[in-house]
Amino acid sequence: MGKKRVMVPAKELELSTVKYEKETILAPHLTGSILKLFVRIIEIPIIGSLIISFMKKENNMVEMLQNTEIPEKPMFKPEFPPQVRNLADCLCDIKPEAEPSVVIVDEEGKPTDRVESALKCLPHYDPASCWSGDTLPSFQYWKIRDFAYAYRSKLVTPSKIAEQIITLVEGCKYHKPPTPLLISFDAEDIRKQAAASTQRFKEGNPLSILDGIFMAIKDDIDCYPHPTKGASTWMHEVRSVEKDAVSVSRLRSCGVIFIGKANMHEFGMGTTGNNPNYGTTRNPYAHERYTGGSSSGPAAIVASGLCSAALGTDGGGSIRIPSSLCGVVGLKTTYGRTNMGGSLCGSGTVEIAGPIASTVEDVILVYAAILGSSPEDRISLKPSPPCLPILSSVENVNILGSLQLGKYTEVNWNFPLQWFNDVHSTDISDVCEDVLNLLSKSHGCKTIEIVIPELHEMRIAHLVSIGSESLRSLNPDIEDGKGVKLNCDTRTCMALFRTFTASDYVAAQCLSQPKEEGYDEENKNWAKLAGQTGNWRRRIMHHHMEIFKKVDVIVTPTTGMTAPKIPPSALENGESNMQVSGYLMRFILAANLLGLPAITVPVGYDKQGLPIGLQLIGRPWGEATILRLASAIEELCAESRRKPASFHDLLKTK
Repeated sequence: MGKKRVMVPAKELELSTVKYEKETILAPHLTGSILKLFVRIIEIPIIGSLIISFMKKENNMVEMLQNTEIPEKPMFKPEFPPQVRNLADCLCDIKPEAEPSVVIVDEEGKPTDRVESALKCLPHYDPASCWSGDTLPSFQYWKIRDFAYAYRSKLVTPSKIAEQIITLVEGCKYHKPPTPLLISFDAEDIRKQAAASTQRFKEGNPLSILDGIFMAIKDDIDCYPHPTKGASTWMHEVRSVEKDAVSVSRLRSCGVIFIGKANMHEFGMGTTGNNPNYGTTRNPYAHERYTGGSSSGPAAIVASGLCSAALGTDGGGSIRIPSSLCGVVGLKTTYGRTNMGGSLCGSGTVEIAGPIASTVEDVILVYAAILGSSPEDRISLKPSPPCLPILSSVENVNILGSLQLGKYTEVNWNFPLQWFNDVHSTDISDVCEDVLNLLSKSHGCKTIEIVIPELHEMRIAHLVSIGSESLRSLNPDIEDGKGVKLNCDTRTCMALFRTFTASDYVAAQCLSQPKEEGYDEENKNWAKLAGQTGNWRRRIMHHHMEIFKKVDVIVTPTTGMTAPKIPPSALENGESNMQVSGYLMRFILAANLLGLPAITVPVGYDKQGLPIGLQLIGRPWGEATILRLASAIEELCAESRRKPASFHDLLKTK
């Protein structure tokens, strides 16, 4: 046991003493037969435990979790304090008014009504001009409003679009290299849905602006009659799907057509999208590169133009990472804002379901349909009423100009590295910095220097949280013999998670506090660990809430690197590359550990032509603010948007 590290209370931490430390992950990069051998070794009871214990010690996890004394009491799921909009409100103890220029929607009402409200919030747009070829930029994605116009004008029908999609999906297996986008696909089911939508348009009675819009659903969310496998080879054998997930049901009531279950990293336990079970989805901008994960299929499907939107889940950047790497928009909502019923990760404390789309306005439309907390979360989290930004209002420009953006800049000339520019290539930080300057010049947004303490502790706390919850969810089936059917990188993760001895505690009393002594007799290690993890979450929540008294949004690059190359040796047996994961997750984790809303919006490209995303992190329940700002950023960057190498124009004009 090393020397005890004693933390001062979070409220007393002097920010001038905080020094940003570059993240260094000490772990081997393994693929192919070497990875298979490594997995077999670490699964040997005594030897494996020694190897993993050594790796944990080398990465300071032991010091962080066992040799640190933290004065704060645990927080085992996000707990949001009352929100203040600025420092003056905080000092005067004034409860702030609701954000201006928003429309409040009824989360218990009809999804179609919420979508209609969202449609009225959007700025003026004339789809007819796109069809005539007037004022078109070099490249733009077709919006949901374009499809709705085409259907209503009888230029095309959902059934005709369905046939194009079916042909394209069925042709994916013949591509070289193969581009597996969907795990479950039923052409006749698509035709049936499309025929019903076509008939509604023929009768002049579409259900909503989303009627006839094609979407893909990530394979950890139920979409009847498709099985839910989590991209594994066996989950559908032990878990049947009897109905749609809550979010899918809400979309279906708006007339959405589902093309199937999209590919993903097995059980979401990876950041690249690698999947030997069904093939690895390729990045539409460069087929030799990863899409990012774990929502790899949804992001690639949207980026390639096959669907206007898709539904993903995000427990550690799984919506934002692939959206950024594929050049599309991805929204991670506040924890509890959407109902997770009917998803494989529905019982965790870091995951949400959210939309991926080619444009911010399409994200808003899908978000309006799926939002609405579960009854349990409405009681425990007490969410603020959901609201949408009125982008069409004359006030919108003034509101944008009043926004304060927080950027972590190290004010130590002897240590020039900043969190914001701790990236694999300066192309990323340069592009993101340019966008912030453009926001200041065009809208008057002010960028304020902030300091975010204990970033390394946040990474460890997130790893323990999502790891123990994943283990708790899968352990019964693993103990029943399914563990050997997992991919090698998934088995590597599970071996690490087992050393946390977390599953019993999480399963028994996920939200209760350990005994005052910090352990119990039956599960000494886990109770102590759980307390530390919960303590870190409370401390880090405090740090972020203090920051949000000064700023409206925290801005970062979405990822620390653009799309990494796919090693050929990783296709058959997978890959374990913690250094790549570290870069991809560098700016991601606060939104998951603390339950904050965040969005990634494409802002440019690196020198290799690969997409770069800018991430906006908002206050709890502050989706309207980040959506408003994301829309403004999208408009500023519209002319620089490039068509992916693999793109399907479903509404191609003649």
